[in-house]
Amino acid sequence: MGIEVQGPKIEGSETILTREALALVERLHRELNPRREQLLARRAERQRELDRGQEFRFLSETQKVRDGDWKVASIPKDLAQRFVEITGPVERKMMINAFNSGADVFMADFEDALSPTWSNIVVGHQNLKEAVRRTLSFSSPEGKQYRLNQKIATLLVRPRAWHLPEKHVLVDGQPISGSLIDFGLALFHNAREQLDRGTGPYFYLPKLESHLEARLWNDAFVIAQDALKIPRGSIRATVLVETLPAAFEMDEMLYELREHMSGLNAGRWDYMFSLIKKFRTRKDKILPDRAQVTMTVPFMRAYTELLIKTCHRRGAHAMGGMAPFIPSRKNPEINEKALAKTREDKKREANDGFDGTWVAHPDLVQLAHDEFEKVLDGRPNQIDKLRSEVNVTAEQLQDTRIAGSSVTEAGFRNNVDVALQYLNSWLSGNGAAAIHNLMEDAATAEISRAQLWQWVRNGAGLSDGRTASAELYQQIRDDELRKLGGSEQGRLREAAEILDGLVLSGEFVEFLTLPAYRYLD
Repeated sequence: MGIEVQGPKIEGSETILTREALALVERLHRELNPRREQLLARRAERQRELDRGQEFRFLSETQKVRDGDWKVASIPKDLAQRFVEITGPVERKMMINAFNSGADVFMADFEDALSPTWSNIVVGHQNLKEAVRRTLSFSSPEGKQYRLNQKIATLLVRPRAWHLPEKHVLVDGQPISGSLIDFGLALFHNAREQLDRGTGPYFYLPKLESHLEARLWNDAFVIAQDALKIPRGSIRATVLVETLPAAFEMDEMLYELREHMSGLNAGRWDYMFSLIKKFRTRKDKILPDRAQVTMTVPFMRAYTELLIKTCHRRGAHAMGGMAPFIPSRKNPEINEKALAKTREDKKREANDGFDGTWVAHPDLVQLAHDEFEKVLDGRPNQIDKLRSEVNVTAEQLQDTRIAGSSVTEAGFRNNVDVALQYLNSWLSGNGAAAIHNLMEDAATAEISRAQLWQWVRNGAGLSDGRTASAELYQQIRDDELRKLGGSEQGRLREAAEILDGLVLSGEFVEFLTLPAYRYLD
């Protein structure tokens, strides 16, 4: 049957969904999809083991890799300095602002910050193609013109994760992998142009759970580079360590991708979500309000310390976590407090040994840059800071005890509110939503709904003496819906329907985007 596009006609799609581009995507899918499905099945099997009480360990079968003396590929010139990376969806105006923000890197996101409507995917690739060729522009309804500056951030692209399908493109009647179509189209249309311009096809890889999943990406890179007749090693990848299993296989993932590797990133929000998900039935692993789980709590501290040590030992960048604050145009008091916290966070990262960090808004770029410049003092990175004194155990990575923490009604309400608002935004086609002066994406919405399920499922005690229950959730959900104007506003009715399914189901749904995707065009 071959490959067929079933999505609605999008203006300009003929320049993206060409026969040659789709042929590459089809080849990647045919050669790699059976293994992708096997690895996803292994995730489910591993979860069953955890539910039976097994805990994570460092793999005995890869001890030689962890003990070996090896390095990843040398760093390309335009990736040597990554003090500040700004992220955002592949939306035209936001892309231009990000490229022009003064950040070292812009991560164009087809994943957590993008609602994967067919239009968003196709137009996103059009925008990406124009950005690489420096022709991207935008005219606002008010007549304001946006164009790329002469000096712009280095581009990295984040495709969707291994678990997400693309229902509008079928191979032999089955939906294609969203990860492979995003990667294949981005590479086909831009790799040669990027290399000719003195840069390269650079990617961020999300939500990996094992070195075997990293190996699958490496094989995709090799197949695609050979098919397009570009040198092996042209592609460079930064892996987001945003799942608990990945924290136990950082060396191994670096090794599998060593020919194409440039670093690891501490994807803090998804990492917190992953820990909740993996230990969802464990009453002794219940996390408190999201706001109380800071980067200095023991299990988060252990994870970031290990990441820095592992990366620098292998000659790779260690990238810090997201600063999600969006400055308020109306409330300077909010700004003052939030910017002070952001500055403290970035100062800690720089002093710990990170080579750079993430921000969600252009107004945070200079603040973050200054903190890294103070520590690095003219050097592009601090890979030579080996952190050999760090010794992180498996127990430390899984120690969720947080002194003085609690589950509060305010935290419960905030989770319901954020999940409803984010799902409403996502269903409306916007995957990066400003909520309470924070840039919320799918990762933070995942924390919200996962905590609600965990608290209800395990009957968590609230600080006021009540017990989390389905009845409490339903009461608070109705309260928060009223505050948002009622279920007839936007797509809140569907958002509440999805959230109910996620929170009240007897089984934990692996990713909220899987049921929500059925509601998208």
